[in-house]
Amino acid sequence: MFHRIGHFVVKRAWWVIIAWVVAAIAIIGSAPTLTAQTDESSFLPRHYESIQASMVQEKAFPASFTPAAILEFERTDGGKLTAADQADMNKVVQGLTDKHIAKVEKILPVGPQSISKDGKYALSMIGMEKGSVQKPEAADTAKALREGAKELAQGTALKAQLGGQVAQNLDQQDSSKLANALIGIGTIVIILLTLGIIFRSPIIALLPILSIFVYSMVANGLIADASKAFGLKADNSVSAILIIVLFGVGTDYFLFLMFRYRERLRAGDDRKTAVVNAVGRVGEAITSAAGAVIVAFSVLILSSLGMFKALGPSLAIAVGVTAIASVTLVPAILSLIPEKVLFWPSKAWQREPKNARFAALGRAVERKPALVALVSGGLLVVFSLGALGYQGTFDLASGSMPKTKESMVVQNTLMDAFSAGAADPSHVYVATTQDGAKLDPAALSGYIAELGKVDGVAQVAPKPTMSADGTTADITVMLKDAPATNAAIDTIDGLRKVAHGSAPEGTKAYVGGITSIYKDINTAMARDYSVVFPIAALLIMVILGLLLRSVVAPWYLMAAVGLGFGATVGATSLLFQHVQHEAGLMFMLPMFIYLFVVAIGTDYNILMIARLREEAAEGRSPREAASLAVRHGGPTVAAAGSILAATFGTMLLAGNSLFSEIGFSVAFGIAVSAFVMSLFFTPALTALLGRAAWWPGHGDVAGHDGVPAPKAVQDDRLEPAGRG
Repeated sequence: MFHRIGHFVVKRAWWVIIAWVVAAIAIIGSAPTLTAQTDESSFLPRHYESIQASMVQEKAFPASFTPAAILEFERTDGGKLTAADQADMNKVVQGLTDKHIAKVEKILPVGPQSISKDGKYALSMIGMEKGSVQKPEAADTAKALREGAKELAQGTALKAQLGGQVAQNLDQQDSSKLANALIGIGTIVIILLTLGIIFRSPIIALLPILSIFVYSMVANGLIADASKAFGLKADNSVSAILIIVLFGVGTDYFLFLMFRYRERLRAGDDRKTAVVNAVGRVGEAITSAAGAVIVAFSVLILSSLGMFKALGPSLAIAVGVTAIASVTLVPAILSLIPEKVLFWPSKAWQREPKNARFAALGRAVERKPALVALVSGGLLVVFSLGALGYQGTFDLASGSMPKTKESMVVQNTLMDAFSAGAADPSHVYVATTQDGAKLDPAALSGYIAELGKVDGVAQVAPKPTMSADGTTADITVMLKDAPATNAAIDTIDGLRKVAHGSAPEGTKAYVGGITSIYKDINTAMARDYSVVFPIAALLIMVILGLLLRSVVAPWYLMAAVGLGFGATVGATSLLFQHVQHEAGLMFMLPMFIYLFVVAIGTDYNILMIARLREEAAEGRSPREAASLAVRHGGPTVAAAGSILAATFGTMLLAGNSLFSEIGFSVAFGIAVSAFVMSLFFTPALTALLGRAAWWPGHGDVAGHDGVPAPKAVQDDRLEPAGRG
């Protein structure tokens, strides 16, 4: 089939290129804008308690004052606030109120209860219209508040800084824009430099950048259409990850094709025949690899969390478009460029180097496959032991932007100067279950006392806030620990137990607030791991089985991938938790490692095992097939793995914990997949298993007596003599 595709593309190269350009312009021109979601609660289904609590709060307290922003004051000299400062602070508050900033409903004056115990810090809470915090225009409100406060504080001894949800959203947006720019530029530079070094040709270095630019418009347009059609909610990390996936995977598939194209030229094919045969030989590997990635990404639609429901299909679309372009657009371009122009100024493409390093590695695998498998597998096991110390953390705000951002400075000040839980208190909502019955506030005093006894609770408001109809009470609970810490999340367990068990007769209690949301996200993630991972592994195994016509090889290939996953989590835990002494890794990191190490890392295994099977089908012994697969497939895997690992490594430039952890972990995992699993572990295991690795699909593999498979089965590719 892929030879027929190759023939079609080569004969109609210009029409294929024009079709892609027209599609890119049409799709991107009609696609809606892809917006990011920053509300953590929107990522959870409604059956979780934190979401139910939010629904109770919206119904019972529609006009309740929920701070959307926090204005923090302190003296510029670091001293204690004075009476004059108190007057200046309220002048700032009144000045902001008089500006009538859009979406701002109320700005509370600074009172005695708003001043820290050491007298150095004071707070003013700012309320916004219901539902406006997560809208794009909220960023304009945050800018106006921040700039207005600083302007009004000029000429006083005060420094005013804006924190809270809308300020964090604004800072996250700014940080994401910078991160996307750094990642995009870094990725392109890495691709240009690496391809330039490998092929010593400026045209080849530029070719994937130009082709990816065309089909990335198609992918982004389709993703925006799908997000709008199915109501998918993306977070701020999606755009940066899409950049890397499109350029990283696109370059991978370009290299798969380019190395085989060069190999066919060295074997004596003319340019167009070489393109056809390259597509014919690696087209199945590219589509199978893409299929495995698409399946792994698509399974995320089963996730409980909205962020992964959006991310999975988005990345699946990106990879699908990349795979189609890699067997149509890229071959069309290659068929139009004379090889001497394409490879200029290098002449090394005309012949394979003698005593190449990958030929030497292949001979090592051929001679001592057991030792190679033991050493490479043992390395994976050692790193996997580090995964036992994995600890998750849920501070998305500080994890997604530098600590120097103003909203992060305010958050840290709140935690240091006030109660650690003051930044975002929890709430217990008590609602009557009897129609028309009203709550007795006095009867709740004993209940409030019980809540205050929960380990990890710092303070409970002595009087609840009652709803207008008297059927619901809102009890504010201050935790001892910061809202996003694991200690605070553990406190929610105890708080829920007491809140439910001690609720007055005829009532039902709901524990809400950001810490409760984090608790439910933690539960949802555990559920996702138990559902998404096994289903994705099973579907990838089916794809491997269909590609290899074997029920044996998929098992040890997936076992190798599992070891790679464990090794990646272990290495990342060791670096960030033990070397850099972080409290933990971002809670979604294992899912990102699954996405890229398990899914994309499988590409290299597929490319190598497909080459192994191809060599076996041409009559070579298992060990010789492994040697030749490493010799010819090794350069492709090494180059592709290096580029993809380096492109993910550009996320370290973003300057925040989330991207740093994703960047390091995925770069490490891809390197392990390429340089440990695909180059050594998989070929060595396959050589040890021999022809049993292909059971029961022996029809087109050399017989047990070493006689090659029939020529009709072995090669229907209509190409000149000479192999590559």
